[in-house]
Formats: sequence, structure tokens, C-alpha cells
Amino acid sequence: MAPPTPKRSVAGTIVTAIPALFLAFDVGIKLADIPPVRESFARLGYPEASGPALGLLEGLCLAAYLAPWTSVLGAILLTGYLGGAVATHLRVGDPLLTHTLFPVYVGALLWGGIFLREERLRALVPLRRS
Repeated sequence: MAPPTPKRSVAGTIVTAIPALFLAFDVGIKLADIPPVRESFARLGYPEASGPALGLLEGLCLAAYLAPWTSVLGAILLTGYLGGAVATHLRVGDPLLTHTLFPVYVGALLWGGIFLREERLRALVPLRRS
């Protein structure tokens, strides 16, 4: 398979960096176990002390996503993680576009970055013009 073009590779790296930086920040604040995170977990119906454990899980999934040889596996794991966030926000009645669907936006960027960078994924999921 042909490697991605330089423009596609740069675009893929940029699109990958956007959700990766957000998720890295999210991991950091969960591991820091700061009061706003504890309050947020309580509001969402989770034990206040569950932040660090979820931060560790999210961090491991993010590491798998950022490693080139496991990036697709990491994206699959993060998709499941983000799906849980969607369900949580939907369950508590958070606003649809800003809170409930935000993890969907992050997931779309995760997959978009890999799609631009990974020729094997483009071969598996070809997008065609009619």
C-alpha cells in the first residue's frame, strides 16, 4: 500500500493532535483528583473518588491510540469510553449539542485523524465519489 501523501500525513497529525490534547488534559485533571472533577462526578451520579481510576483507564486507551502500531485499537477503545460519556450525559439530561454530543465530536476527530494517516484503514473503509 502506498504511504499517505505529505499533505494528508500533516493533516492527519493535526486532526489527531486536537482530540489527543483534549483527552490528555482530561486524563490529567482526573488523575490530579481536583475538587471540580469530584463535584462533576457526583453530579453525574458516579462516586466522587472514581476520577483517578477512570483517568488511568482513559490514559491507557489514549496511549494505545497514540502508538502507531496500536492506533486503531486505541481508537476502538476510546470510542467505547466516549460512548459511556454520551450515555452518562444523556441519562442526567445535559444539553444535547454542548455536553451529550461532545464525546461524539471527539470520536469523529479521533477516527478522522487515523483515516487521514492510515492507508490500511482507508482501504478497509473506502470513501468514494459518485
